[in-house]
Amino acid sequence: MKWNRTIKTGISWGLLGMSLSFLAWGMARGEAEIVLQKAVRICLECIGLG
Repeated sequence: MKWNRTIKTGISWGLLGMSLSFLAWGMARGEAEIVLQKAVRICLECIGLG
């Protein structure tokens, strides 16, 4: 039973590491700014301020 817990913990840490690396990669490419600009544009269109 201890192996199951160890495997689950390893998979969890692996997925966390992979998600953080993808997040860092997207930020390095400037994707966060693009997503924010699109979100602001959509919100302004929905509210009708733009």
